[in-house]
Amino acid sequence: MGNMTGHRDSPARMGERIPPGQYVTAKMPVMNLSYAPKLSIPDWTLSVTGLVQHEVTLNWQAFLALVGTSEVVDFHCVTQWSRLGVAWEGVAASTVLDLASPKAEARYVMLRGSDGYTTNLDVETLRDPEVLFAYKMDGKPLEPSHGYPVRLVVPARYGWKSAKWVTTLELIADNRPGFWEMNGYHMRGNPWHEERFSHG
Repeated sequence: MGNMTGHRDSPARMGERIPPGQYVTAKMPVMNLSYAPKLSIPDWTLSVTGLVQHEVTLNWQAFLALVGTSEVVDFHCVTQWSRLGVAWEGVAASTVLDLASPKAEARYVMLRGSDGYTTNLDVETLRDPEVLFAYKMDGKPLEPSHGYPVRLVVPARYGWKSAKWVTTLELIADNRPGFWEMNGYHMRGNPWHEERFSHG
């Protein structure tokens, strides 16, 4: 099981969970570039490509056959809202990565969604035990607007790094910007350091 401490913290400890400049909401607002793509389970795949020993493509059955995990973690959006104690179920990102055996020079990953969205992460962050490819949120399958059938969840980064409708992970040697990073957002996006925007 994952981190299940999120719902029992005292008000003082809850304050310690809120990054600078954020406010808490009970809702999970929908933040998309456009409309949610209509994906069907039979057509969905998740591929690991790039600097790997062997490329991997998982269909839905193969993905669900992997060891599952669950996490209750806080979610922080760059637009300044935070939702505490979101329950996710899915497959650890490290489990998916290990299937492809990334090469030593693979230090970063470019994530792509079926809607064309891209965002970058360093491999070390992607391997954090709390990072997972989620197919359930709060005990229910993801709604299309929240990334059905699978989205990435990266609690230690602002929400734009938690890419929805993920279909491809490309392992790369040098850090490259994704969509929002090319449009002025920070390359790393750590909410505790308020890494919202790039400064040169």
